[in-house]
Amino acid sequence: MTRYLLTVNFQPGVVDTPMEEWAPEEITAHLDYYAALRRELLASGEVVQSEVLAGPDVAKIVTSDGIGAPVVTDGPFQEFKEWLAGFQVVDVESEARAVEIAAKLSAVPGPGGRATQQPIHVRQVLDDSPSDVTEMETWLEQADGVR
Repeated sequence: MTRYLLTVNFQPGVVDTPMEEWAPEEITAHLDYYAALRRELLASGEVVQSEVLAGPDVAKIVTSDGIGAPVVTDGPFQEFKEWLAGFQVVDVESEARAVEIAAKLSAVPGPGGRATQQPIHVRQVLDDSPSDVTEMETWLEQADGVR
């Protein structure tokens, strides 16, 4: 089994209408869809963790030189559509299954029941982090898209 991180941000997909303008029953259908998918993934044993995050307006950015007290600040913040809204970690047989689950997340209904087609980011969770120079160079090459 391989773990994948599926992240959801506030990119609207094909929906131009902000959720604040959706009818209450459209919001209910949206949330019910997510709840049903979560139950399905819990029943199959594929979901490891599923979380909704607080808004970035209460987030903190921490930097430290490792000697003095850390510096804790608010912002700068990304555009709304780039805010990370939540994530799931799934443990699945293949990347294809992770993509299948991401497609279900992307199809969450919006206004009029239309699938939002919201972009879902799919990233494999590595079993081991780079532990020496050679492994780090290999990881950096992959991160840069060089294979």
